[in-house]
Amino acid sequence: MTTEAKAGSTIWETIKTVFWALVIAGIFRTILFQPFWIPSGSMKDTLLIGDFLFVNKFAYGYSYASCPTVRIARLGIDVDAKDICGFLDGDNTRLMGGEPERGDIIVFRHPVNGTDFIKRVVGLPGDKIQVTKGVLQVNGEAVITEEAGVFEETFAAQGPLQRRPRCENGAVGKGASCTKSRFRETLPSGRGYHTLNITTQRSDNTGVYSVPEGHYFFMGDNRDNSTDSRFPQAVGGVEFVPYENLIGRADRVIFSSAGRSMLYFWTWRGNRFFKGLE
Repeated sequence: MTTEAKAGSTIWETIKTVFWALVIAGIFRTILFQPFWIPSGSMKDTLLIGDFLFVNKFAYGYSYASCPTVRIARLGIDVDAKDICGFLDGDNTRLMGGEPERGDIIVFRHPVNGTDFIKRVVGLPGDKIQVTKGVLQVNGEAVITEEAGVFEETFAAQGPLQRRPRCENGAVGKGASCTKSRFRETLPSGRGYHTLNITTQRSDNTGVYSVPEGHYFFMGDNRDNSTDSRFPQAVGGVEFVPYENLIGRADRVIFSSAGRSMLYFWTWRGNRFFKGLE
């Protein structure tokens, strides 16, 4: 075989290897697990900015939203899940569908703008949900809420978006301690998790939301810093999320980076490797 032929064969083998690697990665991401990096503080202290996790996509079965959305603005790449699997959209059903449980942490496709959100489902189809004086009410009954100390973090720009946290202890300077009250919230099923409080605001007292059939009501654990189903008319508000828009369940943090990039391994948080989520 000539040198030119060997070079051509090597290039072709490389192309085939890359092609099949992309196919396998696509199947893995579509059917099994989807990587997700937490960009905001709406789920503190359960999830921190910079947490990296894999979302279990077979927990609730598959719909059009199970197909990957790939957006890389600097490369001009904008491939939406509907571009690939739009033929499955519209009937609000799922293949091998499973039902979420109240309290699950779920990544879902925003019903309006198509971006991926992660929140906790607190309202199931047919539920009546309300927040009164900052306390979640499920079907007319207040969930058990107990004080659970203080959540403390450093006031500084966080993550790639360089967002600064809101603090219950007022305006503090860079590098100072930023605190929030922490509570233990227990659902009627007995499932419990932490929520945070920053201040008294409009979202602490809502009307009654009647969750339609085939839809779910979501809230962030960082209750005063989460745009969720309590704000259906707000810019970025979530409204009720259709069953087919669920992508998967978050069960465990794989690792966590306190820096601007998950590649900055020296900023990884040593206490969050493979941390299970409540």
